[in-house]
Amino acid sequence: MAHEHAPAHRAHPWHGVMVATALPLRDDRSVDYDAYAEHVAWLIANGCDGVVPNGSLGEYQTLTDEERAQVVRTAVEAAGDGARVMPGVSAYGSAEARRWAEQAAEAGAGSVLLLPPNAYRADERAVRAHYAQVAAAGLPVVAYNNPLDTKVDLTPDVLARLHGDGSIVAVKEFSGDVRRAYEIAELAPELDLLIGADDVLLELALAGAVGWIAGYPNALPRSCVTLYRAAVAGDLGVALPLYKSLHPLLRWDSKVEFVQAIKLSMDLAGRHGGATRPPRPPLTPEQDAVVRAATGKALAEGHA
Repeated sequence: MAHEHAPAHRAHPWHGVMVATALPLRDDRSVDYDAYAEHVAWLIANGCDGVVPNGSLGEYQTLTDEERAQVVRTAVEAAGDGARVMPGVSAYGSAEARRWAEQAAEAGAGSVLLLPPNAYRADERAVRAHYAQVAAAGLPVVAYNNPLDTKVDLTPDVLARLHGDGSIVAVKEFSGDVRRAYEIAELAPELDLLIGADDVLLELALAGAVGWIAGYPNALPRSCVTLYRAAVAGDLGVALPLYKSLHPLLRWDSKVEFVQAIKLSMDLAGRHGGATRPPRPPLTPEQDAVVRAATGKALAEGHA
């Protein structure tokens, strides 16, 4: 699956800094595809390896089917290389998730990101069948483990079985338990570990992660890319002070209000963040003040 135009640090389409893109909306809350295309191109021009459209940060749950499909097509065209695009294909039904994976393949994407079934607390049998059905669409599947929100935990042993089934190539680990990285490496040494939460970036990078499905590069791509590259290289002299400086912002990626927070930071950094679609409300005045202060401090320190 290596691509001849991929940088040396990115052997597969799911490696490197893959930004879970925020979705620009107009005042009437319609999708601004032109602004989104510009944002995707800007992220790649600023050192990011690719984008993840239709993730939670992209508010995919609020999109119509046509909007969701157009977001993927826009991302692939703007990225200039489908290998740089990893659409989220999560859905309540396995057949629907499979259709979104097929749509991603038709659009030219290089891989897809998939949550476990989460309409109910699915058992391992259902989880394995779900991933197998979506993997049959033909694109490499990155599992997304977010037990806090989905109530379905892709534990290291389950991930090893999914990998053994041939259903997944990597996992976006969002449990927050960095100890799992070592068990995953022991049980499934060929399964790629991707950082799933911005505020455990350093810990998972040092534990062997080969990618980061990232939130805060939407606002500060160059500093975040520098942090990631130093962290995976084990260069603590660069990574640790940068991580400490950015952590007041990075930890918002693990909060319920992460979409609103990242979009506000984008606005403050001169990007188009803007509003969210209901049911996500604006930040409270207290939350707004905290994000503004942390973003202002980061910008004053030269982060971009």
